Amino acid sequence: MYTLREIFSFIENKPLLFTQYLFWMFFGVLLLIYTLIFRNDTFRRRLLLIFSIFFYYKSGGYFFLLLLLSTVMDFGLGKLIHSGKTQWHRKFYVTCSVILNLGLLSYFKYYQFYLNLINDILGTNYKAFNYLANWTNGISGSHFDIWTVMLPVGISFYTFQSLSYTIDIYRKKIEPVSNILDFAFFVTYFPQLVAGPIVRAAEFLPQIHKKYALSSEDFGKAAYLIMAGLIKKMVISDYISLNFVDRVFENPILYSGFENLMAVYGYTIQIYCDFSGYTDIAIGLSLLLGYHLPVNFNSPYQSVNITEFWRRWHISLSTWLKDYLYIPLGGNRKGKIRTYINLFLTMLLGGLWHGAHIRFLIWGGLQGLALALHKFWMKIFPSGNQRKDSKFILMCSGILTFNFVAFCWIFFRAPNLSIVGQILSQIGNNFHFNLIGKVVTSYSNVFILMLVAYFIHLWPQSWKYAIRLRFTAWPIYIKAIIISILVILIYQATSSAIQPFIYFQF
Repeated sequence: MYTLREIFSFIENKPLLFTQYLFWMFFGVLLLIYTLIFRNDTFRRRLLLIFSIFFYYKSGGYFFLLLLLSTVMDFGLGKLIHSGKTQWHRKFYVTCSVILNLGLLSYFKYYQFYLNLINDILGTNYKAFNYLANWTNGISGSHFDIWTVMLPVGISFYTFQSLSYTIDIYRKKIEPVSNILDFAFFVTYFPQLVAGPIVRAAEFLPQIHKKYALSSEDFGKAAYLIMAGLIKKMVISDYISLNFVDRVFENPILYSGFENLMAVYGYTIQIYCDFSGYTDIAIGLSLLLGYHLPVNFNSPYQSVNITEFWRRWHISLSTWLKDYLYIPLGGNRKGKIRTYINLFLTMLLGGLWHGAHIRFLIWGGLQGLALALHKFWMKIFPSGNQRKDSKFILMCSGILTFNFVAFCWIFFRAPNLSIVGQILSQIGNNFHFNLIGKVVTSYSNVFILMLVAYFIHLWPQSWKYAIRLRFTAWPIYIKAIIISILVILIYQATSSAIQPFIYFQF
């Protein structure tokens, strides 16, 4: 049972997650009130705004003040950009938006990274100072650590989301929102607030004044996505993580090369199930509330090249980077060499977006280098741009792409480069083929779950769509029975310790 403090206060080691009973209790109350006021567009937007701010407070504590600061800042700058009398004024205000947003992101995400770099180079011992924590302690009497700069939950996502608003106003793609509460609703909208998908103003703002509509098809799709997301996260991702992957990545030397390789493949499916599971739940919740979020994953491990992979993986981020970074850098408009450099720089910065560590830069650099090499390959063999190759060639290309992606995930998951070196050393030098049978037997449940997850992932899209349509077509009482059974199975299968979503740290 939850105490009143646990229900209404932020508890640092217990952030509010989609996988908790408490969230579904809150969401049930929200839906109950929603059914009474949904016909009034203004009331339902205000209700969702209040709930979204409360959700972020329960997930990230007093950092909700930073979220509100970003909201007020970009709302005002959006007005100034739109009303700018000259192009110079408009460019000045959008530049202010970019600097202020990225400045806040840099302070909270990269401040410690910069200080460590300076200390290493100069031999100094500068310490980070958390101005927000110091200010909050003075106002509320709290006792937050002022010598550690904590990363606000979801800051990378809502910063990019808010930036899309001011940049699109500058590009004259959208008009500024007249009411700051409507803009706050867009920025704080809780289903995708802390881990995406990154929703652009041009996609979401036109929806907020539409009449509420929930067709039987949308309801069936929402229920299906929520159940699928919970299974991906709580049954597959968490189980593989706790019972195998985390153990190996914590101390690779204790495990054979085969176990290390399986841990890499385990993390490859774990991060997909974890992140796409969150997205599925977010899209499903949003459908129930009458709003549509963009698709963020499309069976990425079916890709036969790295370019296709990034058209299927974290689609909202890859398209954001393309439209707001790659194209402004020059895209493919300034010659072949510049195109390859732009691809590399875009993914390098995309890697840095994920975290302030050299391993994320390596991960992004590898992705950018692969994209540039693939584009170069397509120039030499343009026919390979179409899926006209033999099934064998496509299969080999798919296997190569998958293993490259899995290799790159090592840098993404390992806590430091020393662990990366240990994993690669174990796989290369201590594989121990004679232990494979024993390892498979010892971790049979984990490997079976991994195999099932990969098998379902590789199903044709038409199969998955047909299953969803079949579920949607069933009567409501059949859906209710299936959902009830799945909920019981999910919470029976899940671990006692609820695991946060991987992308909460970004």
